[in-house]
Amino acid sequence: MTSLTLTKTRLFEGKWEGIITTAGGENHQPKIDVTHLGESLAGVTLTEDRDKGEWQLVIPLPVKSIGEGAHVFLIHDAETGETLESFSVIAGEAIADDLRAEVELLREELDMLKRAFRRHCLETM
Repeated sequence: MTSLTLTKTRLFEGKWEGIITTAGGENHQPKIDVTHLGESLAGVTLTEDRDKGEWQLVIPLPVKSIGEGAHVFLIHDAETGETLESFSVIAGEAIADDLRAEVELLREELDMLKRAFRRHCLETM
């Protein structure tokens, strides 16, 4: 089991950012591997914040990973192979259809609740 804890801070300007802390006061630089479609990403940086005893992880999203559908990124502890975190980037036409279907389902459920509430109000008068 890894002694690393990864906490996402933000996804901003095409970069996923997080903070890595180590358990038990360890202060060695973690070895991190980030994969997309089974391939390791280049450009991943770790910067130590000695005052806080943590590491800032920055993962630039490659342009080729932004397109139709869902793209999943896995962040691993390279020493143990354990997955610390994962995140997805979702875009495109297919997603719009999924969202529309979900909104339509929510509208139908809301209409059903409104009818039931009106019926309830009429019965209690």
